[in-house]
Amino acid sequence: MEPIPYEVESVIKRTPSELRLKSLSDVKRTQDVESGSQGSNELARMDEKEFEDVMSELRKLSLAPPSPMLGLDDKDPFSRLLQECGQSSPCTLLDVFSSFCDPDQVVKLGEGTYGEAFTAGGCACKILPIDGDLRVNGEIQKRSYELLEEVILSRSLNHLRSEEGQAENATMTFIETRDLRVCQGPYDPTLIRAWEEWDAENGSENDPPQQFPEDQCYVVFVLEHGGVNLESFVLSDFGEARSLLVQVTTGLAIAEAAYEFEHRNLHWGNILLSRKDIPTVTLTLDGKSDKILYLDQSLDPLLFKGEKGDKQVLWFCVLADAYRKMREVTDDQWEGSFPRTNVLWLQYLVDMLLIKKSYKRSGKDDRDLRSLKKRMNGYNSAREAVSDPFFSDLILSCPV
Repeated sequence: MEPIPYEVESVIKRTPSELRLKSLSDVKRTQDVESGSQGSNELARMDEKEFEDVMSELRKLSLAPPSPMLGLDDKDPFSRLLQECGQSSPCTLLDVFSSFCDPDQVVKLGEGTYGEAFTAGGCACKILPIDGDLRVNGEIQKRSYELLEEVILSRSLNHLRSEEGQAENATMTFIETRDLRVCQGPYDPTLIRAWEEWDAENGSENDPPQQFPEDQCYVVFVLEHGGVNLESFVLSDFGEARSLLVQVTTGLAIAEAAYEFEHRNLHWGNILLSRKDIPTVTLTLDGKSDKILYLDQSLDPLLFKGEKGDKQVLWFCVLADAYRKMREVTDDQWEGSFPRTNVLWLQYLVDMLLIKKSYKRSGKDDRDLRSLKKRMNGYNSAREAVSDPFFSDLILSCPV
């Protein structure tokens, strides 16, 4: 997509795997990350204290660019948050879930440091408590101004999906935000029931939601259910791995062009994949359209069994290396613009495809991935990275 010649319409070949990026997510707690790995010799080490220092800084990040509305009125952040969500007053959690499904059918989907995720119909609902004094899983609750920025960012990325939005830049790569709501009140019994069922089966690391007071406030992100995260998704072959890489790279490139966007936390839990029978997906960068072509491939069910036994290199080393390098690039000045951080996450993704994912590939395929990672050392943005020769045979030029 990006540094492809835009005088013509281009076609990016790929497999029937559709990818989505989570634009917003919790940073994993240190104890959530596997440790104790010998790791790869090429990865620099980061001790637990250093890693936690970086994670602490990441939790303070402002992910959205400053919005004009933040400085044009004298409303408090909570009132502005209500305004951005189209509300005059908070609703209840039950109000939100009832509008998408029968509340008795709500199922817990997963959890993060700052909140819980539930399914509601075909949507995933992320509930984040805000502005309270009660610590959430040991962490101070996020404040209205922090969630205001996340809400604005979600709205902005949604514009990339719409022809009426960012006409110069468009992509379906990022998860769609279908609704945003400010809520107040205790956790509804239907959600507590779903939480307890998930806890009985999976063993929750979060505090039970019954602890929240009667006047607790929340922000609920109602999101497209984007599929299975890369950690759990079983890639069939090297073609799907390349497809994943070109989609992530082009998606980041388009968001860079539109908003100077940096993800800064694109670990494999924040990349969602699914297989859909869709012939093409159109993307636009700087006013030029490209199409992603889905190849019709039959999938061998044996490929989905995966390898027995885990590789000895755990992903902690790769993740820690990405955070350490990101801190070096930003020089701990996290508020600035550093599109190079997107390239660091692309390199992280290549590492994960090499050492943590099992799929049908050859020695040459591995060498190609290592060469790609090495060449990425010379790129300062995803817009530059997308021109890499690794992607060249995935792009077919055709008349506009």
